[in-house]
Amino acid sequence: MSKSEVERPYRMHVVHDGSRRAAPLLLVHGSGAAGGSWGPLVPALADRHHLVRVDLPGCGQSPPAESHDVPDHAERVAAVLDDLGLDRVTVVGHSSGGYVATALAERRPDLVRSIALISTGPSPDALLAQPLVLRVLLGPPVGPLLWSRRSDAMIRRGIEATAARPVDVTDDMVAELRNTAYRTFRTALRKNTAYIAERSLPDRLAALGLPVLVIFGAADPRWEPSSAHRYDAVPGARVETLPGVGHMPMLEAPEATGELLLEFAAAER
Repeated sequence: MSKSEVERPYRMHVVHDGSRRAAPLLLVHGSGAAGGSWGPLVPALADRHHLVRVDLPGCGQSPPAESHDVPDHAERVAAVLDDLGLDRVTVVGHSSGGYVATALAERRPDLVRSIALISTGPSPDALLAQPLVLRVLLGPPVGPLLWSRRSDAMIRRGIEATAARPVDVTDDMVAELRNTAYRTFRTALRKNTAYIAERSLPDRLAALGLPVLVIFGAADPRWEPSSAHRYDAVPGARVETLPGVGHMPMLEAPEATGELLLEFAAAER
């Protein structure tokens, strides 16, 4: 594993795993998380691919940015790929990271070979009532007061609340989440909603004409699990549902998730 930081106005923290001579996989995390959330998948994926894990602005070790609009995040990720000399990559996005992956393909189709979405909601009406611990942490007036006082145990409970199986939340993941400011998280959530409210993700993907893999937990507590099949409207899209899995397939079912990603990436080479 190696780390780097792209120096420019869009400075972002980047972690590389695997051989840089291997086919690239770009991994984009969801809201409030960071590149470490991919940890359980890294050993299997890095055996065959050059993994590029980014920390989006204001998350993990990346500094905040003025704008958290999804297309602006995509432009920053595009700049990272340009600096690394990478193109035609398979992009994997977890949750709202799937919006960044899609916007990247919209803005820079030369950079994207295919897209894999993990637990990525298709449109705002598919969002479920959120677990109580998340509502308390995110909602005013209590949320802003609690956010800076979150204990490690509270952060772990927030992650575990989105899973349907017991998960191992590492100290590194907790530290990454602690680095995300309340305002950054809330703003990113609003901007993510605005992106899919303007045009649903299946509609956006259908217009791109790229190979698409969708992985959804059948027990996802954040998004209506049946909404995964809205992606059936995307020509050629493959939709896979994991039984008994919640919003965090990378943590809950890393072996099954990794196998699906490897198979998808190999088929699209």
